[in-house]
Amino acid sequence: MRDVLDRIGDKWSVLVVAMLGIERMRFNELKRSIDGISQRMLTLTLKALERDGLVTRTAYPTIPPRVEYELTELGRTLLAPITALAAWARQNRDAVEEARDKYDAKLARRARSARAAEERAGATGRA
Repeated sequence: MRDVLDRIGDKWSVLVVAMLGIERMRFNELKRSIDGISQRMLTLTLKALERDGLVTRTAYPTIPPRVEYELTELGRTLLAPITALAAWARQNRDAVEEARDKYDAKLARRARSARAAEERAGATGRA
C-alpha cells in the first residue's frame, strides 16, 4: 500500500493528474502548466504514472513526432480525491500559514533565549 500512496501523494504526480483531468496534453503543455517542474522530473513522473496504469502515452507517427498523455480510467478515479484535497488546501491555506508563522516565531524565541544564556554563561566564566 505504501508504494501506491507514495506515487499518488507525490506533489508532482498530484499536479500532473490534476492537469490531465482537464484534458489530454502534450509534454510541453504539461511543463508550461505546472510551475516549477523540471523537464527531467516531468519525464520521471509521467513514466511512473504510466507504469502504475494511471496515464497513457500515445505517440503519433508525424514529423516531428507528437506525443499526448491522458488519464486512464483508473487515473480518473483519482480526480475526486485530488479535487477534494485541493479544495481543502484552498480553504485552509491561511490557517496553515498562520500556524507556520507561530511555530517559526516560537523557534526564533527559543534560539534567542539559548544565545542569551550562552552569552551570560560566557560572561560569567570570564569574570
